[in-house]
Amino acid sequence: MKRQSGSTLLEVLVAVVILAFGLLGLAGLQTTSVKSNHSAYLRSQASLLAYDMADRMRTTRSAAEAGRYDEGSEHVERTTWDQAIARTLGAGSSGTVARNGNFATITITWNDNRGRIRQSDAADIAAQSFVYETEF
Repeated sequence: MKRQSGSTLLEVLVAVVILAFGLLGLAGLQTTSVKSNHSAYLRSQASLLAYDMADRMRTTRSAAEAGRYDEGSEHVERTTWDQAIARTLGAGSSGTVARNGNFATITITWNDNRGRIRQSDAADIAAQSFVYETEF
């Protein structure tokens, strides 16, 4: 009777190949997770910046009514806020404030290209915006 040899080596090779595919899948999941977390981080920062502007407008209501927070204003608070947006959300990000009576619409736009998971999402995710409407 002949003994069979080499079958355990083949089983180990198959197990290593299966393990390698599993590890590649985990690496892909980790990459997707990091991208999604970064995108969520930028959205939360945009939210905080919009709330910050609303609080500034509520604090100095007379300045807000005089248009010192509107687009193109060189008021110190507005300039500081614009700089905070660029520093936090990156170059090319911007914020706008539109007033209508006692209501304000604060819009923050930024490039969320790093949060893109699929290449086909390029047009949808490249320019994200957060809109906050409030009474001041």
